[in-house]
Amino acid sequence: MKEMIQLEKREFFHSIRLDASLCKGCINCLKRCPTEAIRIRKGKAAIKKEYCTDCGECIRVCPHHAKKSTFDSLDSMADYEYKIALPPPELYAQFNNLEEKSLVLNALLAFGFDDVYEVAAAAELVSEITRKLIKESHINKLPVISSACPSVIRLIRVKFPNLVENISPVVNPAEMAANAALKRAIIRTRLPREKIGVFYITPCSAKVTDIYSPLGTGKSQIDKAVAISDIYPRLLPLMKDIAANEGKYEFPKEINKAGRIGVSWGAHGGEAGGLLTDNYLAVDGIENVIQALEDLEDSKFHNHKLEFIELNACSGGCVGGVLAVENPYMAKVKLNILRKYLPVSGTRMDEKVPPYAYHDEKIEFQPVFRLGETVEESINLMKKVDELINKFPGLDCGCCGAPTCRAHAEDVARNLTTENECIHRLKKSIYKSSESELTVHES
Repeated sequence: MKEMIQLEKREFFHSIRLDASLCKGCINCLKRCPTEAIRIRKGKAAIKKEYCTDCGECIRVCPHHAKKSTFDSLDSMADYEYKIALPPPELYAQFNNLEEKSLVLNALLAFGFDDVYEVAAAAELVSEITRKLIKESHINKLPVISSACPSVIRLIRVKFPNLVENISPVVNPAEMAANAALKRAIIRTRLPREKIGVFYITPCSAKVTDIYSPLGTGKSQIDKAVAISDIYPRLLPLMKDIAANEGKYEFPKEINKAGRIGVSWGAHGGEAGGLLTDNYLAVDGIENVIQALEDLEDSKFHNHKLEFIELNACSGGCVGGVLAVENPYMAKVKLNILRKYLPVSGTRMDEKVPPYAYHDEKIEFQPVFRLGETVEESINLMKKVDELINKFPGLDCGCCGAPTCRAHAEDVARNLTTENECIHRLKKSIYKSSESELTVHES
């Protein structure tokens, strides 16, 4: 079972943690990190937090399970008088032979939650608002890039300054669901906000990070992030009991609202499909996402008249998150089966779009990859980097503790390491030294 850690809200929060006692200093994570945020120092991996987007690739590839995603314990439910569960559509895809999603929703109520608000229902509202914004030309810059994947937004924020304005101004479905659920709960219970706990059931580490260090929103209305992998085994017996004893339980029908559009958000292509347009691009997998962003920034999509781009850091979409249980491609099959007999959409926006549907803070580019503090310093360091690269073999082997020769050159230029950490350069230096000594002895 994944490690459960009580989280504290803090600046520059990251949900991915390294257990140094388990790290063997291999370079699996080093070579797969899409933002080159990992270094191997003194035989252990180290994560450069300012580079990390919490995509979870290091968790997937670590054979020693040294990388872990933190999330809240379900025991924290005891801290609140009224508890709301926000299940995402990918939660449904974890269960075998699921014919009715209401079975999962009712199991959450039986588990101890007082209310359930489907994130899929909120996703339908996000789709409707986005369709309207594009149709009425209220978007500053096309194509619109989805704001649903926190890892992608963080990636754009640190690596693609020209694309920040393309990010959709609409909040992600989890945040939309939290606001709507809170509004409903306060009207029903008359309880103060601090006695109401909003629990998001997360499939990935990036969404944990987004709750504790949100972008585009000053403060998330979600209080706790619990993992799908943690709640999944606890729901199974409850679902079996509910299915076997239909008359034993009475559940409100209003919690089961989402239709095909909302449920489809759980897998790759579902969000884009909900916009009801052919002028979209859907990309999954962090390496593919980076390639698509580079091509977009280089205007390679200029002739395609794209209106919308869906980008998912995880392969398969959100069903591929590191905190999910099922194989992502099998999970997508399950969602397709589940959505087959659902209405197209079960949720519609009221006449007026609520103010919480939009970001209340501007997402700004953060130049964390710059070499120096000033332009002049950066230019001088770039010259030094170019000189250093010519000294290295260009093998990108990772033996120096950096993912590439250029990354190692940048680290040397910043005085974070030395040239001789390159084993090939060190070997050459030793060879030349021994050759000189041999010449002296011979003479």
